[in-house]
Amino acid sequence: MPFIPHTQEDVAAMLASIGAKSIEDLFDEIPAELKCGGLEAVPAGEPEMAVTRLMHERAAQDGFYLNFIGAGAYEHHIPAAVWQIVGRGEFYSAYTPYQAEASQGTLQLLYEYQSMMASLTGLEVSNASLYDGASALGEAILMAVRANKSGAKRVLLPATVHPRYRAVARAVVGNQGIELVELPHDTERGHTLVEGLKAQEGQPAAALVIPQPNFFGVLEPVDELTDWAHAQGMLVIAVTNPVSLALLKPPGQWGQAGQSNPAGADICVGEGQPLGVPLSSGGPYFGFMTARQALVRQMPGRIVGRTVDSEGRPGFTLTLQAREQHIRRSKATSNICTNQGLLVTAATLYLSLLGPRGLRDVALVSHARTRELLARLTAIPGVERVFTGPAFHEAVIRLPADAAEVLRALRAQGILGGHPLSGDYAELKDCILVCATETKTDGDLDDYAQKLERILSRRREAPPCAYKS
Repeated sequence: MPFIPHTQEDVAAMLASIGAKSIEDLFDEIPAELKCGGLEAVPAGEPEMAVTRLMHERAAQDGFYLNFIGAGAYEHHIPAAVWQIVGRGEFYSAYTPYQAEASQGTLQLLYEYQSMMASLTGLEVSNASLYDGASALGEAILMAVRANKSGAKRVLLPATVHPRYRAVARAVVGNQGIELVELPHDTERGHTLVEGLKAQEGQPAAALVIPQPNFFGVLEPVDELTDWAHAQGMLVIAVTNPVSLALLKPPGQWGQAGQSNPAGADICVGEGQPLGVPLSSGGPYFGFMTARQALVRQMPGRIVGRTVDSEGRPGFTLTLQAREQHIRRSKATSNICTNQGLLVTAATLYLSLLGPRGLRDVALVSHARTRELLARLTAIPGVERVFTGPAFHEAVIRLPADAAEVLRALRAQGILGGHPLSGDYAELKDCILVCATETKTDGDLDDYAQKLERILSRRREAPPCAYKS
């Protein structure tokens, strides 16, 4: 908890300097009938040690779990300095630059964020964040439809894109006459079927969405998909995990494998939560978006630029605000009314502290831990890996028992074992998506494997229930 250093003498001196008799005098404009009076139900103050003990006891009631769930939200180590700095008043209360005269510190931070995201994704421009990764995909689809000169209002959306992203995209664009065409995936390798695109040739479409890695953790054939889309006159929308880009080819370099000037994706979006934002009951998160310079006028949100003033001193300003609150609604590219400035601050600090080498280490260790986890789990009789395609830091396994029951049993033993898939993919009955990051130790992996083996062994040994009519 924060330490407040002011003594009663300090408070009295400050009140005297402003001519107030008490702190209550500072709120005398509030009518007496609106004041709640005393708080009889609130107990008397306790010493710091007692309060700390109480808080620990209440936190313990939530339990502590080993988390092996990924599915779009990932548990990474966050250096303590990140949120210590984010919590400073200069950042904590700034929120977002609504006006061009916002503080230079806030604008510079957003400029640095944009520069890092553009570098990470291999594209020229970045906006100053969106609400979350799913809504960022919806905005990217609208952007692609506006930017594609064919006038087509169809977008190809693989089934390997996160199910919640697909649902949000449909909610965003469904009432605007835009058709989202779902593409099948290879049931053996787990990526989008390149051969399945043949059926879409000759049918106008504004864009092809390419997830990398996809929802199953599998790497997509991004070069082939990008080249095919551009050959058909479509734009390419990449949906990426930013941590994976420390290892994988950036979207700006996708396509035309082996050539010095790859075509690259046109737009890149994703969820920024892995960059320094803790897991916390589903949010808040933030969405990122980068694009080619030619599409900058179609980007939603705000863009911060660097310039010089009349005396040649460097400065920062909002250079583009293509949202409905800043220009006529008929000219706006989006009605996005918020960004996640505080979380962008955390991501900027996280990337600055880790640097390229540190982010690469996080990605490498996460990949290695997932391989080790899969080796342990698939050594258990009846547990098998579903897809054979190369993966990043999560993968799908099939259990020899009801997945929901197994996950409940694991949870009772302190293990969050993975994300069940049958609700979104009927063909993946009794399958779960598991994930490991750099936060997991050998002991954690052994603990999961041993408890899973014990649960499955008991189910194999349990006699079948006799049915009586």
